[in-house]
Amino acid sequence: MKPPLGELDIPVSESGFYAGFSKNVAVGAKLLVTALIVWAVAFPESASSALGSLNTLILGVFNYWYIYAVAFFLILCLVLALLPVSGRLRLGLDGEKPEFSNFSWFSMMFSAGIGIGMLTFATAEPIYHFQNNPNVIMGEVAGTSAEAVRSAYIWSFAHWGLSAWGAYAIAGLAFAYFSYRRNLPLTVRTALIPLFGKSLSGPLGHLVDIVSVVAIVLGIAQTLGFGVEQFVAGLARVGVGDWLLVADGNGGQKASFAAILFALLVIVGASTLSALSGVGRGIKWLSNLNMGLSFFLLAFFLIFGSTMFALEVFFVGIWDYLLALPEISFTVWSDDGTEKGAALAGWQGGWTVFYWAWWIAVTPFVGLFLARISRGRTVREFILGAMIIPSIMCFIWFAFIGGTAIDLELSGAAENAILGVGISDQLYATLAVLLSDGLTWVFSVIVVVLLLTYLVTSADSAVLIINTINAAGDDGPKARPHIIFWGIALALVVGALLVVGGLKAIQTAMVIAALPFSFAMVLMGFALIKAIINDSRRNAAGVASTVDDEDPLPAE
Repeated sequence: MKPPLGELDIPVSESGFYAGFSKNVAVGAKLLVTALIVWAVAFPESASSALGSLNTLILGVFNYWYIYAVAFFLILCLVLALLPVSGRLRLGLDGEKPEFSNFSWFSMMFSAGIGIGMLTFATAEPIYHFQNNPNVIMGEVAGTSAEAVRSAYIWSFAHWGLSAWGAYAIAGLAFAYFSYRRNLPLTVRTALIPLFGKSLSGPLGHLVDIVSVVAIVLGIAQTLGFGVEQFVAGLARVGVGDWLLVADGNGGQKASFAAILFALLVIVGASTLSALSGVGRGIKWLSNLNMGLSFFLLAFFLIFGSTMFALEVFFVGIWDYLLALPEISFTVWSDDGTEKGAALAGWQGGWTVFYWAWWIAVTPFVGLFLARISRGRTVREFILGAMIIPSIMCFIWFAFIGGTAIDLELSGAAENAILGVGISDQLYATLAVLLSDGLTWVFSVIVVVLLLTYLVTSADSAVLIINTINAAGDDGPKARPHIIFWGIALALVVGALLVVGGLKAIQTAMVIAALPFSFAMVLMGFALIKAIINDSRRNAAGVASTVDDEDPLPAE
């Protein structure tokens, strides 16, 4: 039994504009993203039509693939955590201690589990499924009834629970396992080493990293798109001006072009400045601010929201979700030509398949973050920590904020004020029902500030991760022009797609971009299986299975 591969030579430029970067990856990713921006801006009708057709094809052909791929990630996580032979392996050298204390590690996991998505979907998703979900479509419960609450939370928890974090955990585990046990670069291609070996130094590895960067750009664009819409809705609520909103053609309102431009200038400008300064005082201050405001907002709903209703929703919802998890993880609805079949397939494509694509698209980003903070942890500690802690935090937000909104509608206090507005405005509408006009304004300002801090830190972190991948895993300082390029590119992608077709256009582009990376992620799962089996055999044979930085083992 030979030692594991302990080196991967990824060519980087030694001088010039791309010094320190893998030129093939950096240029390839920039060309693809630039082409998308130019296409969307110069030919908006053609772009909208083509993206829509591709999205329809993917949802019709690859819906099974997305559902089964995420089920595979969940099952693999549970198996690797529970089996002693894999669970006790350490993400680092034998005997290496965790880099962070349990408290710090859990705090950072908490931070990863809370963000822009919570501010938008903690209210919007339970409210939507309260009106319509598969159980309502199949006629088992009536929408907007008390009986619809339990099924609403099964699906809300399903989309933000163990399956989502299982996808992140697989990617993070693969990155950490091969980087910290094998002393390989902390980049995406490294996670496929057991399957493709040194060939990942060349075009195959470049392709994997390029696909990862494009997936991150469109995954974060989706996140920023929701954030921009909610940011603009908040500014309108606090009275910044009527110019922020225009009619959407369906009786509602959406962000105006001027509002989108203004929001992107503020968000991406601040995040680019933050990325240029690295992890300095500014980003630390922002992180502390959004953590404090998050606790404050959640504490408000814990105390002044529908507390008893939310507690029941939380515990009953988790119980219902865990019982339903095996079935819903493998359920795929296809359009069978009937009205019910079409409705189920449409709902699943718009929610579950969309979410699985979204989580897959941002796994290089979130996975690398999880890997970076988890050196020295065992496989079991990493998986259970990465899946359970963030899931519980998501469940708490959904139960107490979304539960309060549902209770206000059920009791009649809201009088359709929450159900009757778009998803970007529902948190503000909930606050407006709960509070007087003056306090509503104050809390709306708090949400806007909190949202802005999350938007800035998300965009900032995405730019740094993109440059880390482009630099073959080097997370040191990056050249300013590259940071500025990706900051501007993120703004242009979000702005162009919002103008072309709103959030739907970003969603469509993201589902398409996530598809090629989903294949890479499934291969990561098989690479982990192969590596763990081989390392177990090495340990049994007395052959070293880790590579020390100072005393590297010969390559297999």
